[in-house]
Amino acid sequence: MGKLKTHKGTKKSLNIRQSGSITKSNSVGQHKTGKKPTSANRKKRQGSNLSNSDYKRIKNVI
Repeated sequence: MGKLKTHKGTKKSLNIRQSGSITKSNSVGQHKTGKKPTSANRKKRQGSNLSNSDYKRIKNVI
């Protein structure tokens, strides 16, 4: 069986920390933020960790 290729779109949207955990940016925070509350825009900038179930699924793809 051959090697799995890296999914480039997934690699660009996720960030692997040195500890091995994977972080992702929140959706709907890049554009059209003028009508949204400022607090909502700030929360979207922070990002979040990937859940354990998603981590098991995605670790082979990256």
